[in-house]
Amino acid sequence: MPARPYIVGNWKMNGTRAMLSEARSIDRAAARYPGVQVALAPPFTLVHAMTEEVQAIGVGGQDCHAETKGAHTGDISAVMLADCGASFVITGHSERRRDHGESSDMVKAKAEAALAAGLGVIVCVGETLDERESGKAEAIVGGQVDASLPAPEIFADAAQGKISVAYEPVWAIGTGRVAEVADVIAMHQAIRSRLEAAYGEQGATVRILYGGSVNAENGTALLAAEGVGGALVGGASLTADSFVAIIAAAGTDQVI
Repeated sequence: MPARPYIVGNWKMNGTRAMLSEARSIDRAAARYPGVQVALAPPFTLVHAMTEEVQAIGVGGQDCHAETKGAHTGDISAVMLADCGASFVITGHSERRRDHGESSDMVKAKAEAALAAGLGVIVCVGETLDERESGKAEAIVGGQVDASLPAPEIFADAAQGKISVAYEPVWAIGTGRVAEVADVIAMHQAIRSRLEAAYGEQGATVRILYGGSVNAENGTALLAAEGVGGALVGGASLTADSFVAIIAAAGTDQVI
């Protein structure tokens, strides 16, 4: 049975308790699309509160530390996320790689820590505009996939559906620019080949999401593209009106 499309909203550094009303609206709408898996990653301050407010959607963290505890001021461990009700975590987002100097080795360690804590994990990869224009996009992204995903023995022990990859071209995140559908298909095929080379048959089960200025207008074409298993959505996930339109695009034939 094919995996359900996975539509995940990343609220980034946005949101106070007042925005829980948007999460409730998203949750109610998501219940009408049982063929779509929906989740939100709010700031850590809202994770527990959001889990108390929703039923049909998953709630996760935007990052975690590779260690379970210790002298890491300001950091949050995967164990802490699980303890406050999170079911998954995003690792390796380009803003973490850029703003916090995170290497692919660090991303891999965080992904492995998340799995050890019982969380699902969405590992982000993507190239810059310079890398794409110089013809290095597939090599850069392929290298990130190889270095950022959990070790094969850990991957093999993870429950099916626990690991997803999000392809987010850096130049499309928050810019309004969106990759051409043909380029998205090509990159997803390249990522799939890396996954299958690393993990064999299990690599074929990993959902590959697209992210980068996804909205109601372009969501239908992107989500219908071959090899696209869902979307990691930024700004358009902050309001129910815009995010639900993307959920609908992923499950137009599954509404109840």
